[in-house]
Amino acid sequence: MNRSAKRPWRRMIDGRDRYRLATAGVWGVGTGLLGASLASRPDSAEFYGFTLATAATFTLGGLAATPPAAGPSKRQVLTPVVIGVGAFGVFYGCALVVRRIPFLRNAIAGVLQYAERGPTPPVLLIALANGAAEEIFFRGAVYAAVPRRPIAVSTLVYMGTTAATRNPALVLAAAVMGALFGAQRRWTGGVRAPMITHLTWSTLMIQYLPPLFAPAASA
Repeated sequence: MNRSAKRPWRRMIDGRDRYRLATAGVWGVGTGLLGASLASRPDSAEFYGFTLATAATFTLGGLAATPPAAGPSKRQVLTPVVIGVGAFGVFYGCALVVRRIPFLRNAIAGVLQYAERGPTPPVLLIALANGAAEEIFFRGAVYAAVPRRPIAVSTLVYMGTTAATRNPALVLAAAVMGALFGAQRRWTGGVRAPMITHLTWSTLMIQYLPPLFAPAASA
């Protein structure tokens, strides 16, 4: 009786461990690809290849490593868009201050050179594809793999991936936005809301932030 009662629990533990192992594997591959993408030359075949591979890895791997949802998620569109616009407003205000600090200005300009030198439509599409992929993986697979403090852990893992770019501005943004996306994940029960917020925020950042750092990016 006791042995038969333990078997379903053992199967559940094994299934959870498989999801965690798959998540760790996807994280390692995706992190390496992200680092390689921002180490390549802007507007080059390598840059587009690595960024597309990163998006594909986090999307397909995230879907495969995410266990079935426990319940329905809240379907929201307008609120996540408003949150994305508000987050952009905060970052834009911070950028007006940060661009006066040489160290942080150079870090941000180093990222924006990909939007500044590359054709806008392809760069925007790649950024949106990677933004959606990150939500599927970090707020999907990683969040679901952590039973305790999923917001904090998924944000730290998100920061760890971003650290592969060796850019402090991106790591700081990952800390702030990762916590926001994680809170949306908990509030709504799914990745739809954080994905919409992420895409809204990314679109506005790519569209309006480069002019603030154009001289440094051009240099």
